Amino acid sequence: MPPSSSTMKFGFRIRTRHGLVVEHLMIHGRDEADAERKLRQIYQHCEILECSVMQPKFSPTAGKTVEEIVSPIS
Repeated sequence: MPPSSSTMKFGFRIRTRHGLVVEHLMIHGRDEADAERKLRQIYQHCEILECSVMQPKFSPTAGKTVEEIVSPIS
């Protein structure tokens, strides 16, 4: 299921229960607690080393229809 507009993307750095460090894990969630819950379903008994909110990159075409993007070209 694709993330809805009400979700945010969180970046995690974790240590698995076997001691491996996994960086750049991206999880969508309504809030940090929701993203952490989803993360712990995948990586049970992991240690969260770092968590950050990922800001969306600016896109000049965000929210525009195909017609609005193509019309200046034609």
